[in-house]
Amino acid sequence: MEMLLYTLRRIGISIMTLLLVAAITFFLMNAIPGSPFMTEKSTPEQIALANAKYGLDKPVIVQFGNYLKNLIKGDMGVSLKMQEGTAVTKILFSQGKFTLSIKLGLLALLVAVLIGVPVGVIQAYYRGGWADNVLRVVTTLGIAMPSFVVATLMLFEFAVALGWLPVQSNSLETFSSYVMPVLTLALNPMCRIAKLTRTSMLDSISQDYIRTARAKGLKTKVILFKHALRNSLIPVITYLGPLTAGIITGALVVEQIYHIPGLGNYFVTSILNRDYPIIMGTTLLLAALIIFMNFIVDIAYKLVDPRINIIKKGN
Repeated sequence: MEMLLYTLRRIGISIMTLLLVAAITFFLMNAIPGSPFMTEKSTPEQIALANAKYGLDKPVIVQFGNYLKNLIKGDMGVSLKMQEGTAVTKILFSQGKFTLSIKLGLLALLVAVLIGVPVGVIQAYYRGGWADNVLRVVTTLGIAMPSFVVATLMLFEFAVALGWLPVQSNSLETFSSYVMPVLTLALNPMCRIAKLTRTSMLDSISQDYIRTARAKGLKTKVILFKHALRNSLIPVITYLGPLTAGIITGALVVEQIYHIPGLGNYFVTSILNRDYPIIMGTTLLLAALIIFMNFIVDIAYKLVDPRINIIKKGN
């Protein structure tokens, strides 16, 4: 019952959050002067006809109301410019753009966790030693370097200078095409996870229950991985929600650099072309994904540490 009430509460909050995101995006988007149909050759009459065709001549509040009604039915509208007349849902899902971005993001997330957590454990285990000092420098550099700088350096070194990897990843059809985009996206969160794990591990090692485990004669590896690491993962799990958002938004730049025809690349192009339905559809899709990941993180809290009261946490 406790889990059911918590789930229902989270679903309600998620719906309200999505509505708020939709409202903010819609009104800010329409607050920008101009029209998506404005070109050097377009006349005021042509612009007026195009606005009337797609309902853009109505008051903004009426447009938003109509958009919400259609959204409830699963209709996100049609593209105004980039693929004029094509349904937004078809562009996002049927054409594989969302699938490409999700594959790229999930792989980067997996790499960041699988490498970041062990690196943090190693730093905590060898605290103050040469391994800890070297890894601290590496993780600090990884956090400080923007993704576009990392992507540029990797392109120059591994694609141009050495010729080991393809310059353009395109549709991510081969293993080699994944390497640079995934590592570029994973580097920053991997280093952050390593630092979080190190700090949390050092805090756990100093707790009384670790001293008790040592007094009982348990092996260091058992203490480290069975007791200290489990409690140290809570801050890492907390970070996984925002991390998902960071990887997805980071993919906007990475997909542009590596010429990947994913959701991020298309989103940037839709903004430049002022294709309102594409902007709205992509924003809501990304927001829904982030909200869902945060929900999964909250559930994972309970699994990692059953002592956490999820009802109190949800308040």
